[in-house]
Amino acid sequence: MVIQEAGASGKKSSEAMNDVPTLSAEKLQSNMKVIYYSRTFLSIIGGLIAGILVFTGLTGFILYFLVMAVTSVGLIAKARFSVHSYFDCWNRVILDGFVSGLMKQNFAAAGAAVCCDMLLRRAGKGWLHFS
Repeated sequence: MVIQEAGASGKKSSEAMNDVPTLSAEKLQSNMKVIYYSRTFLSIIGGLIAGILVFTGLTGFILYFLVMAVTSVGLIAKARFSVHSYFDCWNRVILDGFVSGLMKQNFAAAGAAVCCDMLLRRAGKGWLHFS
């Protein structure tokens, strides 16, 4: 993660202390990419786990919610619990990418379930039955 800029570099240190800290647009965008890629990766991993364990419906959503909660806590811990030094608001860390990750998790869960079923069918123990 990239840290904030503390104001204009030409100012004295006493004036810089009184300024409100600002975030660089490039650094904020880089930090948002870290959140996006982390959530995407972990939602796919969570989907694979849900598919392998055949968590569907409410249990699959609960698993996704837990994975996203752990991701949010991990990102906040990575920012050393000073979120405003790296992001403009708490919502960026906690909620950003929640819905898009849910779709990725669903596709990964379905893919993992089908792959596991195909492997188990070869062994004569498939559990998915299509009409």
